[in-house]
Amino acid sequence: MGRNNIAGAWGESLAAAYLQKKKYKILASGYRCRFGEIDLIVADKKNLVFVEVKLRKTNSFADAKDFVDFHKQNRLRTTAELYLSQNPTELLTRFDVIEIYAPQGVETLKPEIHHLEDAFI
Repeated sequence: MGRNNIAGAWGESLAAAYLQKKKYKILASGYRCRFGEIDLIVADKKNLVFVEVKLRKTNSFADAKDFVDFHKQNRLRTTAELYLSQNPTELLTRFDVIEIYAPQGVETLKPEIHHLEDAFI
């Protein structure tokens, strides 16, 4: 596993733990299909949430959420549509972004986590 894959998995596990503390149930991690990948799919009592996790060392260049551009959003929507066709639900759906800032990478002891609900439609 390459360094970016290790960091990505670390970021996703941090995000999953953060969401579990907020009473979300983890339904899928690293959901993949021919259209793309969704980092985390979680649910609470009212919502099914498709989560994109963005791990960065700093936001000096741009916020992590800024890397979820129009094309990435479209891939996420298409992937979510396929997931929903295979897993119908009565829950409301939304797309969240979790930004994780870890200045020392996976060695960061207290990464900063920002949860952006309803990040895009």
